[in-house]
Amino acid sequence: MKFTVDQIAGLIHGTVDGNGADIISDFSKIEEGKAGTISFLANPKYEAFLYDSKATAIIISEDQILKKKPLATLIRVANPYLSFTVLLQKYQEMMASNETGIQQPSFIDSSATLGENLFIGTFTSINRNAKIGSGSRIMNNVSIGVNVEIGENCLIYPGVILYADTKIGNNCIIHANAVIGSDGFGFAPQPDGTFTSIPQLGNVVIEDHVSIGANTTIDRATMGSTKIGKGSKIDNLVQIAHNVEVGQNTAIAAQVGVSGSTKIGDHCLIGGQVGVAGHIRIASHTIVTAQSGVTKTVKTPGQTLGGTPASPNVDYLKRNALIRQLPDLFEKINQTMKVE
Repeated sequence: MKFTVDQIAGLIHGTVDGNGADIISDFSKIEEGKAGTISFLANPKYEAFLYDSKATAIIISEDQILKKKPLATLIRVANPYLSFTVLLQKYQEMMASNETGIQQPSFIDSSATLGENLFIGTFTSINRNAKIGSGSRIMNNVSIGVNVEIGENCLIYPGVILYADTKIGNNCIIHANAVIGSDGFGFAPQPDGTFTSIPQLGNVVIEDHVSIGANTTIDRATMGSTKIGKGSKIDNLVQIAHNVEVGQNTAIAAQVGVSGSTKIGDHCLIGGQVGVAGHIRIASHTIVTAQSGVTKTVKTPGQTLGGTPASPNVDYLKRNALIRQLPDLFEKINQTMKVE
């Protein structure tokens, strides 16, 4: 697809500084710009590329002060990062297939309820009493269990498995090979040292506008529901255990593990490879930095935590700085003892 700079500026409510008739057909990073592409500048670290980038157009802040004239046509906006994101979303919508219908072979139980304008890919299985809302797209090799409910305008990528009784809201995206509703890790130790499986009788409830990454697993509750709140975003390779509750508009990065019955508040940011202990609470607006371990309840909202066990990030960074000095301190002590 091809668009003029003026058309793009109109879409993101920007002001053109240069040739609005220039043609754009692709996207590029600012440091790898080439003719016919559009890029953006949001991070000051990349400002040096602004002036020499060969991109045809660059989205910049309306407050950006130029040190010299760039080669590219500029589009000035209030928020370059957000505007570029909007542009990518619009392009994705235009590029998305509008195909509808049911491909064969596939299996759809006669008791299933299907909305209008659906797409169902090959080798998909839709079991008893399942419900799929209008406008949803179910790609190939998806397994939809008994009593599963999928809302409107959802996109379920190939290989996703939705266990029985899973409930998914509207406008959700579940990426390839995610498993939603598998048994929680519940085993009772016996006197002879063996384990007996505890039946997992609950389900998973995913609210509207949630995104679930590839190969992520969300376990069904022992009783009640494991819940993912409205607008939350979960990255690839995340493990959410049974009876966990994630609040609204919380983002969880890759390789995070959340243990059973923990409750995470609204608007939290959980960095990659964080481990969260079970049966604790994390207050809303908490930020947990990558590779930290949260071992106890976080009561005060708005904190940034780091380290294991997680503590206020300022304290964690101070401790790390002191630890790095230990070899030199040890050497000084050794030298002092030799002199004495």
